[in-house]
Amino acid sequence: MLIIYPPITKPSEPPLGIARLVGALKANNIEYHVVDANIEAMHWLMKNNLETRDRWTVRAIKNIDYNITQIKNSKVFKNQERYKKAVYEINRVIGHKASSKGIKITLSDYQDSRLSPIRSTDLIHAAIHFKDNPFYGYFSHRLNGILEKSPVRTIGISINYLSQALCAFSIIGFLRQHFPQKEIIIGGSLITSWMKEKERQGLFKGLVDHIIVGQGEAPLLEIMGKQTTPPVRFMPSYEAFQQELYLSPGYVIPYNTSTGCYWARCTFCPERAEKNPYIQIPPKIAIQELNTIIDTAKPSLVHITDNAISPAVLNAMIKTPLNAPWYGFVRVGREFIDLDFCMSLKRTECVMLKLGVESADQSVLDKMNKGIQIEEVATALKNLKKVGIATYVYFLFGTPWETMESARKTMDFIALNHSNIDFMNVAIFNLPLNCPEAKGLKTKMFYSADLSLYEDFVHPEAWGRPNVRRFLDKELKRHPLINPIIQRQPPFFTSNHAPFFVMTRGKVC
Repeated sequence: MLIIYPPITKPSEPPLGIARLVGALKANNIEYHVVDANIEAMHWLMKNNLETRDRWTVRAIKNIDYNITQIKNSKVFKNQERYKKAVYEINRVIGHKASSKGIKITLSDYQDSRLSPIRSTDLIHAAIHFKDNPFYGYFSHRLNGILEKSPVRTIGISINYLSQALCAFSIIGFLRQHFPQKEIIIGGSLITSWMKEKERQGLFKGLVDHIIVGQGEAPLLEIMGKQTTPPVRFMPSYEAFQQELYLSPGYVIPYNTSTGCYWARCTFCPERAEKNPYIQIPPKIAIQELNTIIDTAKPSLVHITDNAISPAVLNAMIKTPLNAPWYGFVRVGREFIDLDFCMSLKRTECVMLKLGVESADQSVLDKMNKGIQIEEVATALKNLKKVGIATYVYFLFGTPWETMESARKTMDFIALNHSNIDFMNVAIFNLPLNCPEAKGLKTKMFYSADLSLYEDFVHPEAWGRPNVRRFLDKELKRHPLINPIIQRQPPFFTSNHAPFFVMTRGKVC
């Protein structure tokens, strides 16, 4: 079997979903090939540049090898300006080749001015006209090299983000034309979200043979002729990835102890809207499994990708610490107002925690059913700072219950707690499609696209997206105590690189 991970996503670590599929294939003695086309295609772009007279691009091309070396060396994270210079120059080189075709490629995104990844007709167009894709020179050569020499019968393509969709379908179109006898399977979180809508069940007929929804290990094994008995769980395997290619200092291992969300009560939550079940690996087993992987792969950092790491897993880590530094997303539960708990968590080599605070207006939090108290959030931030765990805090503006007054409460909270917030992400609310809580709102489509996962709405308080965007740009981002936090955001890599600033300095300056 051949498994492909298409461009474009952040090139900082290997894809966890494919690592779990590989673990399942290995356990069942199925031969496999893995192509992380995302990281390979980026390196291909870096080495295959068009001639240019633009001075910045000429300099960036000249410095590309040096900048790649810099990003893979922890020393550059001691100097934010040197880091940003290296990242922006790498991004300049990557985007240069496709800019003449109306396509914008960055280190974290892929956009085509003519085609939309949320329109099925455009995805089919990308498949038919696969030679127009800027990565065609890479994937045609790479896949021909494997498929002409190896008796691969089945090809799986993992599509998790909108930024991968157009490239994925270009690859599918190439495979359909040149290797029509091969069986093509698609899966991944984006495919799962699309297929939750019943009217989409016949999508892409003729292009793909199978569509996998949800966790892929058991369905994939069944397609490959292997019988499985629930529950199906296999230890992820990372040996198939070329770790030297990823743009991080050392090898970063992603791992999830659960799927879904253990809280699953937040209003407008996509996990709730899609009715995704919560499945938790027994915490003790998860920690044992993760330490086994760490002992084998020797990572510089572990990225725990759970929607929210459960308190049971955090307590299991405290009892049996990991053998490597780690970071991940947590809910701001009452345990974080306990300084001793935070100190114990620090001893597990926790480097950074991502916290979804969203709003500092308690009435908004209550209506969102976040289940957190803003006073406890402030205490948690203070405790985490005191013990040396960095925080990456998420704020969400423009929810149906927010007003300008509420937004300013959030801004004031950030300013008041600025010394305890190391990094932050500011986003504007998107309304999930067909969300039951949206019944009282007047909704409309963002775009005329059949694969959209979100819709627009008329804000009941006249606090629509243009007003929110204006507030963020003219007030929040210009606040003298908040702007330095925003400036610390690692460009393109965001939270994936933030822990390295903490690890190299001991604290965030």
